[in-house]
Amino acid sequence: MTPAILTLNAGSSSLKFGLFDAAGETVLITGGVDRIGGEGRLWLGDLAVPDDGDFTDHPAALTTALAALDLHFPELAIVGVGHRVVHGGPDLTAPAPITPQVLAQIGALAPFAPLHQPHNLSGIHAARMAFPQALHLACFDTAFHRGQPWENDTYALPRVYYAKGIRRYGFHGLNYEHVAAALLHLAPDVAQGRVIVAHLGNGASMCGLRGGRSVASTMGFTALDGLPMGTRAGQIDPGVLLYLMDQEGMGAAEIADLLYLQSGLLGLSGLSNDMRVLEASDTPEAAGAIAYFCARIRREAGSLAAALGGLDALVFTGGIGENSRRVRAQVCDGLGWLGVALTPHRNAANCTVLSPQGSAVRVLMIPANEEQVIARATAHALSDAAARPNCRTS
Repeated sequence: MTPAILTLNAGSSSLKFGLFDAAGETVLITGGVDRIGGEGRLWLGDLAVPDDGDFTDHPAALTTALAALDLHFPELAIVGVGHRVVHGGPDLTAPAPITPQVLAQIGALAPFAPLHQPHNLSGIHAARMAFPQALHLACFDTAFHRGQPWENDTYALPRVYYAKGIRRYGFHGLNYEHVAAALLHLAPDVAQGRVIVAHLGNGASMCGLRGGRSVASTMGFTALDGLPMGTRAGQIDPGVLLYLMDQEGMGAAEIADLLYLQSGLLGLSGLSNDMRVLEASDTPEAAGAIAYFCARIRREAGSLAAALGGLDALVFTGGIGENSRRVRAQVCDGLGWLGVALTPHRNAANCTVLSPQGSAVRVLMIPANEEQVIARATAHALSDAAARPNCRTS
C-alpha cells in the first residue's frame, strides 16, 4: 500500500477533501459532497462516482466519499488527515495534532464560531472513526493572524475582555498563508513588501501583509465583520443590533439568523448570494449589491494600506476574486490614488498578472488553495511523529 494524506474541510452542509501524496506536495484528486442532510451530491474531480449514496449527515457523507476514493485509488493507505478548523482562539496558534486536550479546546471555541466550529468537529469525529490509526492534525484559520500588533488585535473595551478572548482573530488564514508562499515564486520582488490580499467568495475578507506576515485583517472576533459576504452583513454599527433588540424585540437567535444567513449580497439584492447570478441580472437591486460589495472592498483597501504604510501589491483570490472580471474592474477603478491600475485584456483573460508592466502597484490573481497548506502541515507533523515514535496523538 502507498501512504497518502487526506485533507478535510467540513462546512455546515458540505464536505470538501483533497487526496495528496505522503509528502503533501502532489495533489492526486480533489472532491466534495454538497447538500449534506438533503439531496446530497458527491463529486470527485472529473471521475465517475456512484449515483446513490448516504448523505444524511457528515459521517455518512464521509463514508460515501471514502468508498468512491477507495474504488479509484485502492492502492492508497491514509496515514494522515489534515482538518481545516475555523477558530483556534488565542492559544491554538499553529497546526496541532488532535489529542483529547486539543479536541476539548476546539469544542470550547464553538461559541466563537457557531456556524462553523460544530461542523468542523463533526468532520473530525467522522474521520477519526474512519481512520483510527492515522495522525489527525487540526489546521486553524485564525493562526496566521496571531502575530498582529496589539493595536490591530484588540477592541476599545476594558482590558478584562481582551484577557477573556474577545479580540480580533481574523480568518481565512490558511489561504492567506498559501498566497504569501505563492508570492515568493510569482513576484519575489514584492513578496517581502506591503501586500493586500482580497479573499473574495461567499465568505470574504481582506488582509494586509508585510514581509509575508499578517499585519491587519478585516474580520474580527467572528467571521461576521468587515466585507459584506454572500449572506453575512459584514461591518455594521453595533447600535443597530441594540436597536433591533430594543425596538424590534429580536433575540440573539433571530439576530444571528439575520446577520449570518439573510444579509450580505442576498439581503441587498433580494435575489441571490451568488455573484454569478447577480452579474447576470439586470435588476437595480443586483447592481446595487455588487456596487456596495466593491465599495466596501475599496474602503477596506484604504484602511489596510494605511496600516501597512503604503502598498506594493494587491492580490485577488477566492471564488469571486478569481473569476469575477467585473468585481476586479470595479474595485481597481476606484483605487488609482493608491497606484492601482488594471489592464483590461489581462483582466478579461483571467491572467495571473493583471496590472500594466511597470505599474506602481502589482495586481495579481492567485487561486485559493487551503488544501495544499493543510497537506504540507500534515506531512510535516507525520515527519515529526516518526522522529518521536513514543508520542501518541489520539
